[in-house]
Amino acid sequence: MYDKLFPPKKILLSNGKVVHKKRSRAPFITILVAIAIYLSAYYTEFSFYTIFTRIHNFFDIIIAMMPPDWGYINHLWKPLMDTIKMSLIGSLIGAVLVLPLAVLASVNIVPNKSTAAIFKVILSLIRTLPTLVTALIATFIFGLGPIAGSIAILIFTVGYVGKLLYEQIENAEMGSFEAMESIGMTRFQAFRYAIFPQVLPSYLSTSLFCFEGNVRYAAILGFVGAGGIGLLLNQDLGWRNYSGVGMTILALVVTVFIIEQISEYFRRKLI
Repeated sequence: MYDKLFPPKKILLSNGKVVHKKRSRAPFITILVAIAIYLSAYYTEFSFYTIFTRIHNFFDIIIAMMPPDWGYINHLWKPLMDTIKMSLIGSLIGAVLVLPLAVLASVNIVPNKSTAAIFKVILSLIRTLPTLVTALIATFIFGLGPIAGSIAILIFTVGYVGKLLYEQIENAEMGSFEAMESIGMTRFQAFRYAIFPQVLPSYLSTSLFCFEGNVRYAAILGFVGAGGIGLLLNQDLGWRNYSGVGMTILALVVTVFIIEQISEYFRRKLI
């Protein structure tokens, strides 16, 4: 279609031969992206003028957070630990539960292609659920508090790790798997000894990376009553206690940084 709209340029060589040079698609793609941005801004009533005229309000709030209320740190330990604990337990249980789901979604392991397709759809549906929505539903079922946040993080972990894990399984080298099946092993045994060792480092690395992100997401879940430090953030923002908010954010940034460094160390060991 593109070549019909923009025919290749004909170049006559010195030997009399004509070659066709395809035109660059960069200008065409740039125009399409510009049109998409314009239409998106038009239909969503996105206003650059509003951004430029009101962006200073954002910095006013940041300035109000400075300096942080250092004495407020005594109020942070329990909700901060709740955030870490519900992130850890949600990530851990989710990473374990996703193993059978990812195996059943792998077309090279499951003989029945329809079964693999069904489990891929299930993981896709889980992945499309917004974490805030699952946290809100969990608060109605399990009540307010960290347990609802843990359930929301668990569901997110299943969707995120499951997608990457079944793709890793499908891209695994199948020669050893087929050889083990040929000597009488069951598919489960062949998977256990041939495929699982191949995907284990990537699976653990993905799970650790997901845990890093879950600590950040857990801070937001408090806004819907799922416990943790987000509940304190929501409360302080409501009372305009910006110095307390500054201390809370600083503590969260330091915590996430430490967790990321530890996680990165272990992920380097796994690669």
